[in-house]
Amino acid sequence: MKETYLRQDGTGLAGMVSSGEATAEELLDIALELTEALNPALNAVVMRREEVARQAIRDGLPEGPFRGVPFLIKDLGAEARAYPTNNGSRLMRGMEWSYDSEIFLRMQATGVVTYARTASPELGVGPVTEAGVYDGPTRNPWNTGHTSGGSSGGSGAAVAAGIVPMAHGSDGGGSVRIPASSCGLVGFKPTRARLPDGPASGEGWAGMAIDGVLTRSLRDSAAMLDACAGPDLGAPYWAPPMQGSYMEAMQRDPGQLRVRFSHETLSGDPLHPDCVAAVEKTARLLQDLGHEVAEFRPAADLDVEAMMLAWTRIVACGTALSVEKVLKGRPLDPEMVDGVTRGAIAYAREISGADYLDAVGEVHAFGRRMAHVFLDCDVLLTPTLATPPARVGQLAPVNEDFVAYRNGPGGVFEYSPFTAIFNASGQPAVSLPLHWSAEDLPVGVHLAMAFGEDERLISLCGQIERAAPWTDKQLSLILGGIRPS
Repeated sequence: MKETYLRQDGTGLAGMVSSGEATAEELLDIALELTEALNPALNAVVMRREEVARQAIRDGLPEGPFRGVPFLIKDLGAEARAYPTNNGSRLMRGMEWSYDSEIFLRMQATGVVTYARTASPELGVGPVTEAGVYDGPTRNPWNTGHTSGGSSGGSGAAVAAGIVPMAHGSDGGGSVRIPASSCGLVGFKPTRARLPDGPASGEGWAGMAIDGVLTRSLRDSAAMLDACAGPDLGAPYWAPPMQGSYMEAMQRDPGQLRVRFSHETLSGDPLHPDCVAAVEKTARLLQDLGHEVAEFRPAADLDVEAMMLAWTRIVACGTALSVEKVLKGRPLDPEMVDGVTRGAIAYAREISGADYLDAVGEVHAFGRRMAHVFLDCDVLLTPTLATPPARVGQLAPVNEDFVAYRNGPGGVFEYSPFTAIFNASGQPAVSLPLHWSAEDLPVGVHLAMAFGEDERLISLCGQIERAAPWTDKQLSLILGGIRPS
């Protein structure tokens, strides 16, 4: 049964439960066994609640598309009374919630069996998962000397290793797509406000953050997005209504699309040769599929750097606010947070209310500039990251110069120059596992479309998955075992 479990995606496992070929208890037992065996090398699964999961099964699972499928939620957001959280921080270790978030309730309504949380960087800041609260970094199962990404790095590592077929993530600057790229998975970021944020907030990081899921198969992403999409009660914004569903759209041919690709960042900086190769290979595939493919040349006034700095100011303020809410006027023990968090708090003190509003305005203005890009094309094709997955420690959260950590040489935006662009613009974007480096590390390919064009984007993804399936590559790791450094 274990090998059958490892070979199935979430939809496949749910089918086994529905047909009586397996029970939810049996699948949970396998997931727990795999967690015991694999997690010591990964440090991905945290805060286990086995009895909560078993009680959910005894109480009767909802008749949703993933009934009986083991599932993990990120140790950040997805507030749930039965699942305390650290938010990736020693300061918040074991925080309990008085309510269930809407995104958690909608995920649970699919019938998943949630049994633990997954590691996250402190308060979700950073493209790696190396928070001090977990007593060590979260590692990439393709090579444990490399990062699994962030901020949903624990989810990425657990899914790539085969512990579960899919897991919750969230994406405020690429935090679903970065681990998807790093771990050889599907990471789809919907249009802003497509998924609910309530009841505690109306938006995260000035509208840049949104929940999501990391999966091995596109159909699992589509089914979970369908189950979670739509505004919740009192939502201040909502996305343009979809004409149908993600699942229906992924099975349709997208028609001919105008694809534009880039061999460099949108600021003109060079990319790692493996990332260039990933873009070129995908561009050829899309051309063979009948799309119009040409090189992208950004407008001189796109000014990604100004948006990135504004983004850093917003995140610093959000990070400082999260810490202040926990402290409630008490002084902060510097040892209770990581260096990057200390730097964010210090930087936030320099930002006035007017500075903050100016940063939000810059992000919104950038979103309008990106909207103009898609008047002349349908799809923007880039790598997800500028390099293959970084080595553990390369972006460790120890630098207390917050601007340098994020915007400086060797920093976050140099490593991940594409993903935050589409959090700022709110446009849908996805990382697909279409390439591996010369060292056999995953190199995700990033596709983005205009605001609200989720269905057309997932339709294109479905066409790509049918033409260049990635399951066998994923199974080479899952069946072959974690690869040491």
